[in-house]
Amino acid sequence: MADAPLAIIDDGAVRWISVNRPDKLNALNQATLQALDAAFEAADLDQQVRVVVLTGAGPKAFVAGADIAEMNGLTPVQGRDFSLLGQRLMRRIERLRKPVIARINGFALGGGLELAMACHLRVAADTAKVGQPEINLGLMPGFGGSQRLLRLCGRAATLELCLLGTPISAQRALQLGIVNEVVAAEQLDARVGELAAQLARSAPLALRGILDAVHVGGECALGEGLEYESVQFGLMFATEDMREGTSAFLARRPPVFQNR
Repeated sequence: MADAPLAIIDDGAVRWISVNRPDKLNALNQATLQALDAAFEAADLDQQVRVVVLTGAGPKAFVAGADIAEMNGLTPVQGRDFSLLGQRLMRRIERLRKPVIARINGFALGGGLELAMACHLRVAADTAKVGQPEINLGLMPGFGGSQRLLRLCGRAATLELCLLGTPISAQRALQLGIVNEVVAAEQLDARVGELAAQLARSAPLALRGILDAVHVGGECALGEGLEYESVQFGLMFATEDMREGTSAFLARRPPVFQNR
């Protein structure tokens, strides 16, 4: 449907989810947040999907922020609920058992940057701009921006982006560690597709173990994180994929992982 908030396409084991509101620069309203939450839940449960790519429709924006027209009429309680809705989505993406790549094709501002930061890898076009401009609306980040920025690029850069509200270039975002890679705009699809294909060929259970270990380790003391890593490492020895990977290495052939 033309007015559907998302466009979803499967390319083999890669699911492409696109926020489909280009006339609104893909701004996040409540309906879009709910649709994204349902889409990521479905991707998590679908055994045929091994990787998810998240992007925005049109040439201008990944997601230019939350829908200001909708926010303008919210009460304090509704505002809190809107924040919780967004944070629930970000946590779902962050804790997805499959890798999620953010294809940042344009503006990723406010809720858009928060959405991108919840993904596991972020690839930006050299024309992209990112930032947390909520201060210019008399607001502050509400979907986790203050916390994920702090963990990605430290206190100084977080305060700069949130207090000044000035968008930065993709190259500066790369220097700060907010994005993983910057490529020419015309090469963005090819590079994201290459990364997605590589991840889709990798051992799904090992990918899940890595994602879990990084998330758990980021929220606990070093000793607890190391213990959790050892447990996950040991579990891999119960998988057929581990036997396939090690056997393929010894036989000098490419492995074929079956997610079991």
